Amino acid sequence: MKKIKLDIVGLSYSQTQSGAYALVLGEVGGNRRLPVIIGGFEAQSIAVEIEKMTPSRPLTHDLFKTFADTFEISLQEILIYNLVDGIFFAKLLCSDGEQTIEIDARTSDAVALAVRFECPIYTYDFIMNTAGIVIEGNDFAFLENLENVGNYKATDAENDVKAPSDVDSGKNMPSPYATLTIEQLEKTLQKAIDNEQYETAAKIRDEIEKRKI
Repeated sequence: MKKIKLDIVGLSYSQTQSGAYALVLGEVGGNRRLPVIIGGFEAQSIAVEIEKMTPSRPLTHDLFKTFADTFEISLQEILIYNLVDGIFFAKLLCSDGEQTIEIDARTSDAVALAVRFECPIYTYDFIMNTAGIVIEGNDFAFLENLENVGNYKATDAENDVKAPSDVDSGKNMPSPYATLTIEQLEKTLQKAIDNEQYETAAKIRDEIEKRKI
């Protein structure tokens, strides 16, 4: 099957469900988006690396990267290869220079590692046709209205948070950081990072990104 390359479009925090984030992957050269509901820890880990934040102690995915580098193991790509009963299945394609091994992984963990190894993310066309959403206009508007997508029901793992179709009746609450200036937000962000409050840091980062639109 032909593989489709994906980029990370963004992370959207759910105001209607505590700990829920939507990881949005976009088709390279296309207008289809693949949203995946993931847990807070994995979302924070992805955001920390994308924003090049430096935690005082390594996160679990940082430890995996250091471990792999130490033993000269490279992550060549990740592949979201199946979607069964609303659950995504992903795998890591790792190499030690002599052989390539496939390792099963949750999609959120796979993406958190992909951003650290700077390796490509792929999926298959049938997954995009099944769970993807065609976007007209800018991606930011899509992220803001993601929870109103009624037909979407795909998540990272069986025990992860509910998909938007289960919570689409909720109302978005205003951000508690809306009244802060950019300078105050940046100071608060750094303080959150220093205190290892990565969920708070992710929310502040989202507010800063909104101001840049």
